[in-house]
Amino acid sequence: MSLPVEFIKKYQNLLGEEESNKFFASIDSPSKKGFRLNPLKNNYQDVQYSLEEPIEFTSDGYYGEVSGRDSEWTGGYVYSQDPSAMYPAVALNVKPGEKVLDLCAAPGGKSTALASFLENKGLLVANEISKSRAKDLRENLERWGATNVVVINESPERLSKKLPHFFDKILVDAPCSGEGMFRKDPAAMQYWSPEYVLTCQTRQKEILTQAMKMLKPSGELVYSTCTYSPEEDEEIVAWLVENYHLKIEPLKLYPGMSMGKADWSKSDLPELKDTVRLWFQNGVGEGQFVAHLKSTEEAQAVSIKVKKKKHQKNSSVTRLTKDEITTVEEILDHFVLPVGLKNWQKAVLQSNGHVFVPAIDPELLNELHILNNGVELGLLKKKRFEPSHQLAEVLGQKAQKQLLNLKNKADYEHYLHGETIKVNSDLRGFVLVAFQNHIFSFGKIGNDQILKNFYPKGLRK
Repeated sequence: MSLPVEFIKKYQNLLGEEESNKFFASIDSPSKKGFRLNPLKNNYQDVQYSLEEPIEFTSDGYYGEVSGRDSEWTGGYVYSQDPSAMYPAVALNVKPGEKVLDLCAAPGGKSTALASFLENKGLLVANEISKSRAKDLRENLERWGATNVVVINESPERLSKKLPHFFDKILVDAPCSGEGMFRKDPAAMQYWSPEYVLTCQTRQKEILTQAMKMLKPSGELVYSTCTYSPEEDEEIVAWLVENYHLKIEPLKLYPGMSMGKADWSKSDLPELKDTVRLWFQNGVGEGQFVAHLKSTEEAQAVSIKVKKKKHQKNSSVTRLTKDEITTVEEILDHFVLPVGLKNWQKAVLQSNGHVFVPAIDPELLNELHILNNGVELGLLKKKRFEPSHQLAEVLGQKAQKQLLNLKNKADYEHYLHGETIKVNSDLRGFVLVAFQNHIFSFGKIGNDQILKNFYPKGLRK
């Protein structure tokens, strides 16, 4: 692989001849694949993939490959993720009940992990500024089936104005120069230059400035990148400590991880050694840098205060009438609901016929571009209710009786393609559709025993 000359010189200088040669050689070595299981799902370890090679630093991560066509994927039981990229979410040490922000969340690997750690309790806001990437983020979180997630497509600046000092914990997996992706995606090298590294550094500071506005006093922040560049790693962490009086929290080193390099920063901050870097040559996965910081008492005094504006009432969001609730109940009563939806009647709202149980008061997010708030139960059409695809994924958390397991892979493939299927079942009406016990969709069986296809058109394969 042909590396940029200035890149070679940079890391020869930083690492020395022996280590830099190992580093450069490792860029030509095969990438290590990984995947995570979804502990929110019922019988989540019932998968066809080998679980014999666990990733040491996370309870549900394994080395190996998964396919996006398998029912484990379409049902949200697994997520394909670079092993190194699993560490930032672990480092944030999220506990159920906390309010958590993933500020640069697409495509969703870290958000799905955070949702698992929250166990449907508390709140996860997953934000992505790119419209196209935010769509992927929504789809991946929808499959994961958590009930307490909000997906937003906004700039950090607009988000920080709405939610000042709101979050207990924030993850910023920042856009970067991508040096840690050179092995997996050689095309990333064409963008690299010393100037691009500094451009990324400026952008990272802008994003983190907004993140700090949203962090509670005594809150915690994990900053991560997929680059090795000290300008974007140690120097950014030193900048955070110097400007926001944050304290670097030591991270546990697992095999394949290296300490941060205090002498790679212009700062004389010895605690930079408590950050973590994962190198290609150390055998975990792709390149990653991770730092865990906690705000101190001093941070309260320097936090930027944002005036709370009066929330404008969102007229498109209304409560359901008793008759409408009854219409929805007639469908939902056939299914076992997870704890997060047990008392849905008390919280349920609708917007233009879309019935949803919010994870956060919609008025707090007024004027923001919200892709999903909590769980969309389905669509009210006059006096009929059609359950949503997201609800099917959420119901995968529980064992279900109103369930049709497709008998063979051919039927499963046909269903993914959007076709109707002849079935032999006593069930009627809306059913959950599964393959190999992995729930992945709704369907509807008529008296003719034809399974009508409700797999979303945008997901069909």
